Amino acid sequence: MKSSAKKIELASVDDLFSTEESRQDEQLEKIQEIPLSELHPFKDHPFKVKDDDAMLETADSIKKYGVLVPAIARPLPDGGYELVAGHRRRRASELAGKETMPVIVRDLDDDAATIIMVDSNLQRENLLPSERAFAYKMKLEAIKHQGARTDLTSVQVEQKLSARDQ
Repeated sequence: MKSSAKKIELASVDDLFSTEESRQDEQLEKIQEIPLSELHPFKDHPFKVKDDDAMLETADSIKKYGVLVPAIARPLPDGGYELVAGHRRRRASELAGKETMPVIVRDLDDDAATIIMVDSNLQRENLLPSERAFAYKMKLEAIKHQGARTDLTSVQVEQKLSARDQ
């Protein structure tokens, strides 16, 4: 007779001695201080980060008060983080001589990250029309992907007939 003891799974010691509150707390997003060297720009980021007077003002503010609004980033598979929102704050932190920056780390797919990136930058005052247009195009493509079925493996053999064709 074979033993069924191999199928038994025991709870870990951490699960046995942790509270529901501490388990829920682990699930919450937290603001983390992340080194600037680990923050990489968003792929195809359409907005230019310029070292102009506004950037110097932001850097001075960060020297005095620190970064007041945390950036948003997502973990990269190879390590480090991809900035979704906060490219200007990262550059200003660099100019201010900071080594870390407050960041909210979220697991985002490409489409959700694109939408957040575009929405967080479109409210800026000094956007070039080309930047705005490219950003809207990126957002439209991301929205088109949402809700699209990707689980279909075969194509329709014959087109459906419309009432007019019948």
